[in-house]
Amino acid sequence: MASGLDFIEAALIERRRFLIGSALAAGSLLLPAGARRAFAASDLQFASSIRSLSNAFHVAWDKGSKAYADTVGAPYAALVTEGNSEKGIADIKAMLAKVGNKLVLGVDPNDVPDARPIVEAVAKAGAHVVTVWNKPDDLHPWDFGDNYVAHMSFNGVPAGEQTAKALFDSFGGEGGIVALGGIASNAPAIQRKQGLMNAIKANGKVELLDFQDADWDSTKANNVVAAWITRFGDKIKGIWAANDGMAVGALEALRAEGLAGKVQVTGIDGTKDAVTAIRNKEMAATVDWNPYWIGGIALSLGYHAATGAFSPSKEPKEHREFYGTGVMITQADVEAYWKANIDETPKVDWNDLWGKVTGQITY
Repeated sequence: MASGLDFIEAALIERRRFLIGSALAAGSLLLPAGARRAFAASDLQFASSIRSLSNAFHVAWDKGSKAYADTVGAPYAALVTEGNSEKGIADIKAMLAKVGNKLVLGVDPNDVPDARPIVEAVAKAGAHVVTVWNKPDDLHPWDFGDNYVAHMSFNGVPAGEQTAKALFDSFGGEGGIVALGGIASNAPAIQRKQGLMNAIKANGKVELLDFQDADWDSTKANNVVAAWITRFGDKIKGIWAANDGMAVGALEALRAEGLAGKVQVTGIDGTKDAVTAIRNKEMAATVDWNPYWIGGIALSLGYHAATGAFSPSKEPKEHREFYGTGVMITQADVEAYWKANIDETPKVDWNDLWGKVTGQITY
């Protein structure tokens, strides 16, 4: 027969079990920053933070992001910085305040230093983020557990070299060129300029008449090129641009002077406007980074991490910081590219998370 002490001990054990069970249940509501929790798609809020919806590259990014969100039935929002770093960071923090650890974010930081406060805010909230293009060299996803899922970039040096060589070939490989750079502190702008300079050095017969940063902006590029036409006249044999937006701005300035097609232009990004200009023999080349894929795959990586399909912290470093795949487009192959990517919606396997990885980023 049980004694009174036995009943008291049993009651105390049952009380401890109750308290432990209650604490475990409450844990789903009181997860510390960085703790793992698997979400359902309907729980999540997708967002992309991009520079502008008047920029063809980011328009395609946004389209890809929406396409992926639709495949899993999650709500999606585009956060637009308009080139304002403070606005970009503030908008992300406001979204985090609203949805907390349910946010899955793909972000093209407006400038390199912006990445750190964005990543830190996302990690503190227990949400998930993938950065693209810009971040400090000493900021790494593996320092933030599973919340900073990955960083994606593209090696701008070979892209800058390839487009420069295509430009040189368009005028016989000897003469003067002018060149438009992006935001001077942006990693892709630095890399692409280095590629251009490598190509000029290797060529030996091409003179760089002037180089000016136009901040990735088409209107700024148009104004710079208009001034160059007045200054250098027919000394300009070609115009190299670090992205397609600036290339199109340069092309508009050439059109105004009746020089489109006579002076070739190159860009980088693979936007529809640039590919159209290549078809029209007004641009010599571009490199397609596939911004449609970038926008969608950034959210796919974040989604798969948030839903527990994989643990980023268990992945090798080449899956945390990686280069994607770029494709050169010239006048020789533009029609095949147009048919597969413009006439038709690009076919993407959003579950192939690392299929386009071409290696770990090097610094």
